[in-house]
Amino acid sequence: MLENITPLSLPMPMGLGRVNAYLLRAKDGFVLVDTGAPNARARIEKSLENHGCRPGQLKLIVITHGDFDHTGNAAHLRRAFGSPISMHADDAPMAEQGDMFVNRAPPNALLKALIPRLMGFGRSRRFTPDVLLAEGASLETYGLQAQVICIPGHSKGSIGILTAEGDFLCGDLFENTKQPTLNGLMDDRPAALASLDRLRRHKITCVYPGHGPPFPPDQLA
Repeated sequence: MLENITPLSLPMPMGLGRVNAYLLRAKDGFVLVDTGAPNARARIEKSLENHGCRPGQLKLIVITHGDFDHTGNAAHLRRAFGSPISMHADDAPMAEQGDMFVNRAPPNALLKALIPRLMGFGRSRRFTPDVLLAEGASLETYGLQAQVICIPGHSKGSIGILTAEGDFLCGDLFENTKQPTLNGLMDDRPAALASLDRLRRHKITCVYPGHGPPFPPDQLA
């Protein structure tokens, strides 16, 4: 139901493209799903302001997974808006340690050394989540009729948010930069395929990916 979900398209550093955060209207406030990369701090704050979200009105920040382009402004927004941060326990160490590979297959040494410097995983941007979300968790406490769906594959602790209307905010399980498809960067592809199979049990009307525009699920390549 697009009128209740506002996509916020945010720039990534070094011309790496764009990433989506989503502002959902909830009862007496808002829920924010993902927060963009650190270079987009001013942009996301301005977007929240433009859509009527003020400090005290952001009831919850949901992080779909621990990558820098989704967690990058969470700690700042928690301070600025007084909003708790929630994510899955399996990805929490990524946010706490500022390390995207803490629960993934290790990259080569050069890449592992460069990413924190290039992507802004400084100490001020690290955080410990206030709320740990598990499969089936309801967001009604925060004024949103929606539940958590665990979708490991891109990372161990990847989650999606399924609203009562059938809108599915999927983080980086899917992407739609060229066409709707499974994300090309998978830590565990068999787990991703199993997540895709489990999603078929749910009634999903529209998918909101971390990268690219929303799409109906029957368009998946």
